[in-house]
Amino acid sequence: MGLRTIMIFPDFENGEIIDKIREKYDPLAKMVRPHITIVFPFDIQLSDEEIEKILDNRLNGIKPFEIEFQGFSKCEDKFGNYLFLEVVRGSDIIEDIHDTLYENEFKKLDLELPYTPHMTVGKLSSVDELNNAYEEIKDISCSFSSLIEKISVERIGENEESIIIIEKRLDW
Repeated sequence: MGLRTIMIFPDFENGEIIDKIREKYDPLAKMVRPHITIVFPFDIQLSDEEIEKILDNRLNGIKPFEIEFQGFSKCEDKFGNYLFLEVVRGSDIIEDIHDTLYENEFKKLDLELPYTPHMTVGKLSSVDELNNAYEEIKDISCSFSSLIEKISVERIGENEESIIIIEKRLDW
């Protein structure tokens, strides 16, 4: 099956600011568009059609919603050293979608870690690099808004590239 991920891909009018930050600090910038991960990379025995049916069922009744990002944070954990763009509006809906999927069909994948919606804009190889990058971007005060109308499933290709295999439109 290969690794797949469930994500949201916001479209921003001022997205070039995010793109420039990611080009400098995110090794995946050329492989995958700016995104919010809802279900982290998984390799389970579900066909793409079965995943699409799960999304049809679990997203039923969720309408398109506005999302807004503003401000940056840094995170050091066992997975790496990350720069995040923070969600300031719409995170409750994203958390609900994440929780619903992990409480049901994706339960065996749940690491039971706290989930806070965010957009990763950097992954650095050391804490010093992370701190320096954070100092460079922390004062950027722009906000980034988007209407979210679909949830996507990507397959992660052999070279880490993002291959969109499902796009589930949210119902008006």
